[in-house]
Amino acid sequence: MKQSKQYKEKNKLIDKTNFYNPDEAMALLKEVSYAKYTESVELHFNLGIDPKHADQQLRGTVSLPKGIGKNKKVLVIAEGEDANQAKDNGADYVGSDDYIEKIQGGWFDFDVVISTPSLMKKIGRLGKVLGAKGLMPNPKLGTVTKDVGKAVKEFKSGKFEYRNDKNGIIHMIIGNTSFSSEDLLENFNYIYDFILKIKPNKSKGTYFKSIALCSTQSPSIFIQPLKIKWKES
Repeated sequence: MKQSKQYKEKNKLIDKTNFYNPDEAMALLKEVSYAKYTESVELHFNLGIDPKHADQQLRGTVSLPKGIGKNKKVLVIAEGEDANQAKDNGADYVGSDDYIEKIQGGWFDFDVVISTPSLMKKIGRLGKVLGAKGLMPNPKLGTVTKDVGKAVKEFKSGKFEYRNDKNGIIHMIIGNTSFSSEDLLENFNYIYDFILKIKPNKSKGTYFKSIALCSTQSPSIFIQPLKIKWKES
């Protein structure tokens, strides 16, 4: 991809021979982000795991202390009192057969799907389309639950799903460029500690192979895991 003049100029501010402390990296990110709009701030953890083995795959949900600065659209498949609970807690869309039919027709104006266990049979017919987009409700992710009100509140407050890709890299958003460096650092410290805690027992060798920080359009800043206050055990 062709790099813009601004990108090249900002890239010069990053010492490519250096791995930065997290606090240095957050401050530097402010200097190298140049887009005129509010950009997402991304972290890319390259981990020493083998995704070919199920016991080394990482997938779940997490919430960050300062949120991620993104309002997710939540669809809840529920009926009766469950539907009322979903509405009361801020769900964007609540229904059953009507929304299932809309999805079958190609509608995907939502980021999260939550369902009660009793309606999963109906959602089953959407397995191919929702599964392909990573949107199929899953009890392990808290998106199949009897307490839809609580689930809606959590996802509207910034809870999000993470998973490693085929190369063992976890990509995630930890905020946006309107966040202060201090808030970004707090989110970073939290998620680093979290990723360390979920290290698979079968993972061998170096766990944190690299950690890259960037905004949507900025060049990457590499963070040195050995300089982070939490040490690998």
